Amino acid sequence: MEVPNPNIINHDDRVMSVSAVDANTLVPSSMRGLRDIGSQATWWLSSCKPGFGIDHLRDSSLETYWQSDGPQPHFIDIKFRRKTAIKAMCFYVDYRQDESYTPSRISIRAGNTKLDLVEVAKVEVFEPVGWVNIEIDSGKEDCVRAFMIQVAILSNHQNGRDTHLRQVKVFTPSNTTPSELNPNFTSHILAQFRDIK
Repeated sequence: MEVPNPNIINHDDRVMSVSAVDANTLVPSSMRGLRDIGSQATWWLSSCKPGFGIDHLRDSSLETYWQSDGPQPHFIDIKFRRKTAIKAMCFYVDYRQDESYTPSRISIRAGNTKLDLVEVAKVEVFEPVGWVNIEIDSGKEDCVRAFMIQVAILSNHQNGRDTHLRQVKVFTPSNTTPSELNPNFTSHILAQFRDIK
């Protein structure tokens, strides 16, 4: 029996699961078996304070953070060179350190360009500390295929204006399936090579 997460107030039906987990690691354990594809994308921020930009959002450090600068909503646009399967997104947030800078409502949108983005997930969290994992599906498939993902920070805790995000990761399904790792040969000739490593 799964224990409900106390950090979740409400989430959209299109979000398969959301969890804030303790993150002393830079890859949430629930995302093992998926590939982080953030390095394959071009990232753009709607705003940032000087010295708190995109490099701090992707530097693999939980001590640094992106800080927005301006009115809400705040946006992160993630653009890929080709249509890419997106299975999940993870955000590292820390309410204990960031308080009113911590996002409380996040929307994820996907599409080909900024002009045709469609919301694929929306989540509200309450005082999260750790990774907030959002698995995404399109309703037809267990992932979303898109050229562009947009993360919108709709509101913060305590009606804060600017936001802090310490890390953002984008995951795609792994190309390697268990059947590819252990092929089921029917021929005796091929079966003799099954366990060669």
